[in-house]
Amino acid sequence: MSSPEVPPVRTGTTTGESLGDLVSDLTGDLSKLMRQELELAKAELRQEAAKAGKATGMLAAAGFAGYLTTVLLSLALVFALGAVMPLGWAALVVAVLWGIAGAVLYTSGRAKLRTVNPKPERTVETLKEDAEWAKHPTK
Repeated sequence: MSSPEVPPVRTGTTTGESLGDLVSDLTGDLSKLMRQELELAKAELRQEAAKAGKATGMLAAAGFAGYLTTVLLSLALVFALGAVMPLGWAALVVAVLWGIAGAVLYTSGRAKLRTVNPKPERTVETLKEDAEWAKHPTK
């Protein structure tokens, strides 16, 4: 009584490559895939950075236009007040108004800035938790 022949084990290829060759090919393919993904990410970031740069330029131009509008409206107010008082006094009144506005904005901004916490509390907490888990992964 003869035992039936066992067919050869298939390794997934018909070329008879060894397991080491397959692992090497897989590693190479994964490395190539990661490089391609990184290049794609770089290209997308460059594209988004260009769009952000254009948008930033538009916002800067809008800020400059707002500044010029403020200056010209201030001049108009000086001349309007100049109809009832000397221009020097009218300019002084407008300058004092802008000084008060600046002082209020400075005080408000400074108070809000004091509430800013530069330490990322939640991130620090999760990093501590991760470190604790790494020390004792079975808990």
